[in-house]
Formats: sequence, structure tokens, C-alpha cells
Amino acid sequence: MLWAGLLIASAGCYALKLAGLSLPQSWLQDERIQRTVPLIPVALLAALVATQTFSTGHELVLDVRAAALAVAAIAVVLRAPFLVVVASAAATAALLRLI
Repeated sequence: MLWAGLLIASAGCYALKLAGLSLPQSWLQDERIQRTVPLIPVALLAALVATQTFSTGHELVLDVRAAALAVAAIAVVLRAPFLVVVASAAATAALLRLI
């Protein structure tokens, strides 16, 4: 049964990729599409961060992850290097869990 699911998922991914490659060029050159497509990864990443930060299972929670995200956001606004952003968020989460 596991192999059947794997094969179905693989075929679905292939069909989705083929559908994207089969779009007419006129659709891809549309101005609205050209403005919208670069924003999709940002929206997906924001949704992933929000769900990983504010949910556990099927429940909404507000815990140390939210504080770590706030510290990381402040570090990004201050234009800190990426490693400093990650380290400061991790240190915030660790210290708050210790308390």
C-alpha cells in the first residue's frame, strides 16, 4: 500500500509540473502574473513561519516561540547578519524555556 501511495504522489507531482510547463506563453507574459509570481514564495514562507510559531497540533498557542520570533524580527529590522538573527532567536527561546 505504501508503494501505491508513493507512485500516485509521484505521478501527481509530475502532472503538476507538466501542467506548469504546458501553459501558453501569453499567460505567462501577462503583467498581473509577472507582478504576482515573485510574491508567492514570500507568502508561503510567512504562512509556514506563522503555523510553526503559533500552533501545536490542532491548537493555537502563545509560548516562547512567539518571543523568539519577535526578537528575530527586531534583529532583521536592525539589519543584523543572518547568524546573529538565528542565534539571538535561539538564545531567547532557550532562556525563556529555562525560566
